[in-house]
Amino acid sequence: MANNSIGHDAALHLQDLLLGTDNVEDFLGQLAVFSAAELSRAAGAEIECGVTLQRRKRTMTVAGSSPQAVTLDRIEQSLGDGPCIEALRTKAVVLLADVDTDPRWPAYQRQLAASGCRSTLGVPLEIGEDAAAALNFFGSETGLFTEDIITEAAGFADLAGRALRLAVRLGTFQSRAEDLQAALENRTSINLACGVIMAQNRCSQDQAMAILTRVSSNRNQKLREVAADVLRNVTSEEVRTHFDA
Repeated sequence: MANNSIGHDAALHLQDLLLGTDNVEDFLGQLAVFSAAELSRAAGAEIECGVTLQRRKRTMTVAGSSPQAVTLDRIEQSLGDGPCIEALRTKAVVLLADVDTDPRWPAYQRQLAASGCRSTLGVPLEIGEDAAAALNFFGSETGLFTEDIITEAAGFADLAGRALRLAVRLGTFQSRAEDLQAALENRTSINLACGVIMAQNRCSQDQAMAILTRVSSNRNQKLREVAADVLRNVTSEEVRTHFDA
């Protein structure tokens, strides 16, 4: 594992990244750049990094330290197997030491070789039961991922996993808050549209809601879209939900 000084510096930098990004996707991109820099420094050679994040009920998210890292990571996702995917599945470090001699993923390895990548290292991140993530390091030479470098990568991944776990949790809370606000705004539009229909037709709220629902079904439009059409007929101003006490 990295020594205490390096670990402390890396932890502080990861904390700064977490505080300085607006969402999980931005954090993944910054994490990939920092991870590549840390392992390149340790190995004394240029190493690129891709980050793969799988959250429940969401598509796989991929970020990278370079466009090539993103491309190689996405190729692996499209093929459905490779070092990073195996690291995600097994929760263990997976080394592809030489793309020419390892027999495990021939289709992916051919594409790695064509892109000038000779070796890779998949390192899982521990971020909780509802999500899985891994760092995918790419080397232009064989022999870069020695035992010391693998130990360094695993130690760094422990720090990175903690930061990513917090980023995912914050992102989940933000998504829930945004979903709640959207739901409240939709409900505001629907309630106001019901009020307009009640005034125009001198009917009850239940009858107005039935009219909205019937129009929604006939037009094959969502209820909130029909409500927005009703409100546009009576005001040109944007309808907003007010949260002031």
